[in-house]
Parts: sequence; C-alpha cells; structure tokens
Amino acid sequence: MTELRLTGKSEDGNHLVLVDNEGAEFSLRISDTLRATVNQPRLTSVPTVDSVETMSVKEIQRRLRAGESFDQVAREGRITVEKVERFSGPIMQEREYILDRARELVMRKDIHRVEMTFADVVIAKLAPRGVDTDEISWNTWRLLDGTWHIELSYPNRDGNGVATWNFDLSRRALDASDANGAWLIDEDAPAPRLTSGIIHSEPTHPSRIAEILETPVIEKAPERAEAPRLAVIRETPTSADAQDGITARAKVPSWDEIMFGQKSEENPEDN
Repeated sequence: MTELRLTGKSEDGNHLVLVDNEGAEFSLRISDTLRATVNQPRLTSVPTVDSVETMSVKEIQRRLRAGESFDQVAREGRITVEKVERFSGPIMQEREYILDRARELVMRKDIHRVEMTFADVVIAKLAPRGVDTDEISWNTWRLLDGTWHIELSYPNRDGNGVATWNFDLSRRALDASDANGAWLIDEDAPAPRLTSGIIHSEPTHPSRIAEILETPVIEKAPERAEAPRLAVIRETPTSADAQDGITARAKVPSWDEIMFGQKSEENPEDN
C-alpha cells in the first residue's frame, strides 16, 4: 500500500492534494462522506468479518470438544480458522489427556503376568499382521452422555481400517462400539442397534411404500359355486301340473333308504 501525504487543497477548493514518497501528486475530491468521516470525534476502522461476534468462545470450545474440525467450526460460526485455533488449546489438551488415560488402562496380563494396557493390546494385535504401528492414529471426542468416543485408524489391505470404543473416565471402563474394536481387544462384537418400531400412518411415507412393495400379493381364491337349494318334491301332481301334462312325480326316498339303503314298503296305491 502506497502512503500518501496531504499537501493542501486544489485551487478550486474541491479537492485535496496528496503526494507519495516519490513526489507524484494525487487529488481526492472532498465529498460529503469525506467531510463526515473527518469530523467524527474518533476514527474507527471498518470492522472485519472476524470482529463481528457470531459464535461465543464457549460455543467454539463446545464444538471442538464434540469432535468438530477447525474448518467446520469456522464455517458454521462465520469466523476465521485463526480465531478457532486461538481458543482450541485447552480443549485439545483435554482430548489428549483422555486418550492418554484410555491407552494406559490395564486390560489384562500376558503369560508372564505382565500387565498389558489398552495400547499394548491393540499393538499386539496389529503388529503381527504387518501393520506399521507408526501409521496408526488416535482421536477422541465427548458424547452427549458424558462418555468419550475413542477412534483408532490403522492401515490395512483395504486402505484404512477404523475401530471404535466408548470410554467412561469416571468408571475407568472401556467398551467396544463396533466389530473392529471388539476384535482388537478380543471381545464379543456389540449387539446391533434395534431400529425404530414407529409405524407411519401416511400411506405415502417411504417406510409404508417399502412395506407395500415387500408385502406378498395373495391371490383371491375363486368363489365357490352356490350349493343347490332343496326343493319340495310332491308325489301327487297338482292341478297345475296336470295342465302341463305331468301325471306323476318322483317319489321322495325315506330316511331309512337314505341311511341304511332299505327300501320302504310300497304304498298299495302305487301298485
């Protein structure tokens, strides 16, 4: 930035005459804005984005403790990364302290009755499998319930492996939270989380649509033919039957004939 010095006004009195260190002259129009700025009791610099408080120091540290990165906090708070780094010292030290307490936690004893810490157990599991232990990295952040999430990243044949645990500092307890974490400390894998049993009433909700798609289609069984109804059969034709030329009707079998196949005595009138 070139520094200019005021030498006076122009002949018409509407401009200021300025000169730089090399003697070159410049003119600046005396506007109403310039007059108002010069007449202020005290000049103040134009505030930068960082000087406008959009996120408190407490909120910055809370987000860092919860595992958010510097860039993420700066973006969410509309502040500079430098400001986030300025208040990150105590939080990063706290997170490193938690990692140290977790890594030094005694897990078991070896065949020589020597105590093996959490870090020893992990190294003993990874080193025989060709993992460069100098390439592993640790991270931690605090969860909503006050416990700490421990995360280990290590190189493997797929590129990078991740194992996680939950660490309760007050109880000095460490529990695996995924299958890799359980494998590294020779524990059973944690049970899978149960999904929500909420049933949405809206038929257009994605869960209901999936339910409809997965429901097998049951074909409707063909309707049964209606059973024939019993009709009264008369042995003696009626007058209407006689007009139609019917002189006799079929005889109705008796109960004995139906049940036992016995023929009842013939009616003398039939002979």
